[in-house]
This record gives sequence, structure tokens and C-alpha cells, in this order.
Amino acid sequence: MDDAPQENTGKANPFTVVPIEITISVGKARPLIRDLLKLTRDSVLPLDRRVEDPVELYVGDRLIARGELEEMEGDNAGQLAVRLTEVTDLSGEL
Repeated sequence: MDDAPQENTGKANPFTVVPIEITISVGKARPLIRDLLKLTRDSVLPLDRRVEDPVELYVGDRLIARGELEEMEGDNAGQLAVRLTEVTDLSGEL
């Protein structure tokens, strides 16, 4: 591809309006299979993180950011959100 600056033709890049799915990882569980087979409604599955620990944001399998879970207020009260605390640079490293 040509590395020269692109001339602005006044047209918006069509890729800017394509939605992308971001997965938020709050933790992992590692139960034994025998314990997994005993799970029922109302079972509690402990995770490897605490409530105040940062969550990780992924696009596919690529880590793109870290943040803190928050609860929305106002019209969206009760809805979960993430406040970003770290964002990857262009090389993909935190």
C-alpha cells in the first residue's frame, strides 16, 4: 500500500460506521469437573478476581484496554458500563 497521505475527497470512510463487538472479561473460574457437574440454579462460581479489580476489554482475542465496572445513572440506571483506565497503543501493548 502507498504510505503517502490520502487526499480528503469529502467522503466519510464507510468503515467508521461498522459496529464492532467488544468482549469484557471480568474474570475466570477454574472448577474441577466434578464440581462443575454439581452446579445448579443459585450455585456460586467464584472468579479469580475481586469486584474492585480492573476488567479487560477484547476485540477478538486482542486485549485493547482495561477499565473499571460502573453502574449507569439517569435513564440508564442499573445498566453496567466500563470506565477505561488503560488503552493500548498502536502496537497493541498496554
